[in-house]
Amino acid sequence: MPIIAALGLDLGHRRIGVAGCDGTGLIATGLTTIHRTSFVRDIQQLQVIIEARQVQILVAGLPYTMAGQLGSQARRTQTLANRIAKAVELPLEYIDERLTSYEAEAILKSQGIQPSHHRDWVDRQAATLILQQWLDQKQALKQS
Repeated sequence: MPIIAALGLDLGHRRIGVAGCDGTGLIATGLTTIHRTSFVRDIQQLQVIIEARQVQILVAGLPYTMAGQLGSQARRTQTLANRIAKAVELPLEYIDERLTSYEAEAILKSQGIQPSHHRDWVDRQAATLILQQWLDQKQALKQS
């Protein structure tokens, strides 16, 4: 069975939520949240994670509109994701991330925690949901 080394990214203006998966490609786990300062610094931080985890592919959430269209936010996300993939020299795939931040906030609220006080966790959890969705799709394709 091949090892799956993917990194899930929830790309935002201020933060990047980062998630990784176990080698089996079954379970995504939140790793960290990068506070964006400059593109160079962001890449340095991602590169440390990529090297430590021997990442082979990036999976970025793409925020389609509720109508399923690529809006301005999705285009900005694509631009940033493509820059990152080029800088770290890794292939990139996208996954529809509509409502992942809301799901992440709902998880926090269900635990009695106020999401507005834990934005880092929300971004990291959104990245986990993005990567898990991608892993689940890959698993479903294998089984069909």
